[in-house]
Amino acid sequence: MAGWIKDIRSKIGSDLIFVNSAGGWIEDDEGKVLLQKRSAILDHWGFPGGIIELGESASEAAVREIREETGLIVSPIELLGVYSKYFATCENGDQCQTFTVFFRMKIISGELSIDNKETFELSFFSPTSLPHLIYEQHQQLVSDVLAGCIPAFR
Repeated sequence: MAGWIKDIRSKIGSDLIFVNSAGGWIEDDEGKVLLQKRSAILDHWGFPGGIIELGESASEAAVREIREETGLIVSPIELLGVYSKYFATCENGDQCQTFTVFFRMKIISGELSIDNKETFELSFFSPTSLPHLIYEQHQQLVSDVLAGCIPAFR
């Protein structure tokens, strides 16, 4: 968890707050999209990305998070959507309204790497044959991209 969120939580407890994040839709040469398995035990797949740090733009956060989680250097080429009306309660009881900005990303360089901390597996899948995605906004992103309804604002 980002340090600034820990600071806020120390002051307000588990009350509902916005948590801003950014992520990327990354395709290989065959049009398959990269997903990240986020748990060693559970089947928690999602798009790479994470929390925006104070002072970062959404695109900067997406690029940084993708590098940290996948080993790839990417560049945003298109806004796919802004997903802002999704709610979650963390295992510790913290309540969040998540605000996620997704970008289509172009791979510039790098090689896929797994850190076994945030990333336990990386794999490219056909967009029409994905494993179950853990987050509702990730599921909605796929629906929007496949339907050609981008950029989406939800």
